[in-house]
Amino acid sequence: MVATVRMPRHVFYGKDSFKRVGEETALLGKKALIISDKIMEQLGYVTECKTYLEGANVDHVTYLDIDSEPTDQYVNASLHLLQNEACDVVIALGGGSCIDTAKAVVVLATNGGDISDYMNGKTIAKKKALPLLAVPTTAGTGSEATDVTVITNTTNDVKMMIKQPAFMPEVAIVDPVLTVSSPRGITAATGIDALTHAIEAYISRKAQPFTDTLALSAIQLIVENIRESYYNGENLEARGKMAYGAMLAGAAFSNSSVCLVHGMSRPIGALFHVPHGISNAMLLPAVLEFSQATCTNRLAHIGRLLFSDVADLNDEAVAVRVVDEIKQLCLDLKIPNLKGWGIDQQAFDLVLEKMAQDALTSGSPANNPRVPTEAEIVGLYKTCYDYQFLPQRTASR
Repeated sequence: MVATVRMPRHVFYGKDSFKRVGEETALLGKKALIISDKIMEQLGYVTECKTYLEGANVDHVTYLDIDSEPTDQYVNASLHLLQNEACDVVIALGGGSCIDTAKAVVVLATNGGDISDYMNGKTIAKKKALPLLAVPTTAGTGSEATDVTVITNTTNDVKMMIKQPAFMPEVAIVDPVLTVSSPRGITAATGIDALTHAIEAYISRKAQPFTDTLALSAIQLIVENIRESYYNGENLEARGKMAYGAMLAGAAFSNSSVCLVHGMSRPIGALFHVPHGISNAMLLPAVLEFSQATCTNRLAHIGRLLFSDVADLNDEAVAVRVVDEIKQLCLDLKIPNLKGWGIDQQAFDLVLEKMAQDALTSGSPANNPRVPTEAEIVGLYKTCYDYQFLPQRTASR
């Protein structure tokens, strides 16, 4: 196998790296569109970004109307603003919703069409996208280091996962200071999202040595720091390790793939508006149990990396320990199941087949160690609806 590795052209990470945004933007364009949201504006990050741009003599306009998971409507509105204002560079400042929206905008600005045209490779972006600087304010999606964008098609309620080289940002700026303001719920959701990226990248059928190295490093960083970031959000050291881990996890899955959890998660987000990281967490333990027999050695490798007291255990027992750790993590971070989130069971049951079909259409389940049938996905959705995150060792007592 000849493996491919794609990364942003430049990555700046660490405390106060955000201060580089002005000078780096000036190298790429003369007028910037800042794609962000009103929370980032209220926190002062948008104003700070403008100050750095003005210090580098870069003109700018802002689009701040993103208030949920990214949709084609946000893409179209921000693209219209970019074209009207003749912007030649884009800065995404915020979580994955802002970054994914910006990725779609910079590709459409030079290649045309509607973002839905690019689903499943129907249209390939042949022209170079406008330069994009991605500045994440959460430690989660890793979108600053991926060539993937996920946009909801509001016509058919499908989350479109689109992966092409043109969607890779030119510059990633990962400053943990920007993540300190994340409330506990966002810290939990984005942290589990990053952990899911790393685990799925490692067990994926498309895993390769480069992505294995990134994924294992990300798993260790996230597991060792997510609780501290959740309970003590002012701990900049823990926040920094989470931000770094999330970026590594993003690079890992971008160069291998995500699997069944993400395939099943997107329809839940599209139809029931559950935040992506939360829906991943709702699914991860049950999907790993479904897959465990086909990736025991990989889960065991994760366990031997994380735990110092498993030397005398066989691979099957260590794999169970890993799944138990994820269940306990979900409990500690107060992750609800689908029922606990408030999804009506009758409404859920009515769309089970659609969700399973949409999951398969996305392509992600085909990368899973155990490739599911549509019926098995339906069964997993039913299992996850009222799933109890009870570690096996606790349940057996």
